[in-house]
Amino acid sequence: MVQVKICGITRIADAEKAVELGANALGFIFAESARRISPEKAREITQRISPFIKTVGVFVNETSSTIREIIQFCGLDLIQLHGDETVSDCAELGSGIIKAFRVKGEETLAQITPYKEHVRAILLDTYQKGLDGGTGKTFDWHLACQAKKIGIPMVLSGGLHTDNVQEAVQAVNPSAIDISSGIEKAPGVKDHEQMRLFMEKVADFQRMEQHR
Repeated sequence: MVQVKICGITRIADAEKAVELGANALGFIFAESARRISPEKAREITQRISPFIKTVGVFVNETSSTIREIIQFCGLDLIQLHGDETVSDCAELGSGIIKAFRVKGEETLAQITPYKEHVRAILLDTYQKGLDGGTGKTFDWHLACQAKKIGIPMVLSGGLHTDNVQEAVQAVNPSAIDISSGIEKAPGVKDHEQMRLFMEKVADFQRMEQHR
């Protein structure tokens, strides 16, 4: 059963609505982004939501010491690394690492394998020059299917929205999906109606699969 991570959370109201609608995880971006959040605000939000919802800190080429400080201060569960972090960087941070890869083509797949024993999951996003993520564009999902063969739980990201999420889950069958811009009014401001429709689409697909 695919799980849903809603990323780029900046407001308590959006976090609470996401949890109400059934999101499994919330993502907080601590890197340069229109969706960047301060550790203080992230902590305020995490203290208001159920402890059974996974919380994820998103970082780009940040120092290990700063990552640890923010994770501990905010009480976050997982670390998502969205930059050029090496295998040794991941190993140094310990467990609970999601390593993101921006997919250009088959050459990206070769970069993933060395991380296998050092990360909890991988996240596949769309490559766009000059951006570390948040492109709002899809990539070739056939490459995601190939990446699954490496044997690391995979989070599918990049350009997901209400109209294509069922197709994406059916094509790739990832462990989880990650959405941000596809359910926003503006960067960091979630559209609650679009969020509801998105979660309904996911739930409808899961029900259909169960009855097959």
